[in-house]
Amino acid sequence: MIEIGDVEAAARLIDGRLVRTPTVSSPGLSELLGAPVTAKLELLQHTGSFKARGALAKLLSLSPAERAAGVLAVSGGNHGVAVAEMARLLDVKATVCMARTAPARSIAAVAAAGASIQLTDTMDEAFALMERLRAEGLTLLHPFDDPVVVAAQGTVGLELDQDAAPDAFTDVLVSIGGGGLISGVAVALKARRPDVRVWGVETAGAESMSRALAAGGPVPVPLTSRVTTLSAPSVSALTYEHVAALVEDVIVVSDAEAVQGVRDMAHHAKLWTEPAAGCLLPASRRVLDRVGPDARLGLVVCGGNAALEDVAGWESSAAG
Repeated sequence: MIEIGDVEAAARLIDGRLVRTPTVSSPGLSELLGAPVTAKLELLQHTGSFKARGALAKLLSLSPAERAAGVLAVSGGNHGVAVAEMARLLDVKATVCMARTAPARSIAAVAAAGASIQLTDTMDEAFALMERLRAEGLTLLHPFDDPVVVAAQGTVGLELDQDAAPDAFTDVLVSIGGGGLISGVAVALKARRPDVRVWGVETAGAESMSRALAAGGPVPVPLTSRVTTLSAPSVSALTYEHVAALVEDVIVVSDAEAVQGVRDMAHHAKLWTEPAAGCLLPASRRVLDRVGPDARLGLVVCGGNAALEDVAGWESSAAG
């Protein structure tokens, strides 16, 4: 497991290269949920999500030979965009494996950054293709199974601790795909604020972490969620160990709830998020039901890479 020193080292590595995203109180969400809410706005990060942190830190940690071989990523959207953009900035050739179900704007953003895109029909196939290309000699930038990436994602939690008032939150909610973000955030927050409870959030049909917790370790899961940015076919041993040790529980919400959360974020917080962040709102209500009305919430708003047509399509799918 990584330690707070690893997160602090990652913060020094990427310092000045990325946005220090705002940490703000949200009167609108506080009124909606009936509890004080502090939000860490990672949707304002370069490439529209927290993923730029891990991608940049990993690229900076590579040897000249590893960079020269070209880098490889697999992604439901945000990690691919982050790798493509950070690789362009450092003049490194990148290949990104993505499913055709990824948001169209994410696929377009990867292409615009100059990366080579390898499209598959499903996320399972994208991960399998990644393994084949890795065997051919490309340098893998894994979205979550990498201590460097986990430590860099943990800088979100480090900044949240530094920028929020000492009593701003009792409970922090973080979305889970493969678990890299929540693992790093939990390490940072538990080191700095040991009494804070950290909760994970998944969507039904992308329950890799909750299934792993039930099974006692990572297991493959069938992916049916429309929230592709949370769709990992399995968590890793690395992220499982962090969540099992440091996270209170993982809440599972439906795709429809996550999409409604996008609407609620826009209406009540004036934030245009993606469902991977919208899912925090229904999960927050469940956390409040469990811990009581005196809780104060911290929300890691992980990304905002969704177009109007994406949300309309998700709503149509949920209605169908």
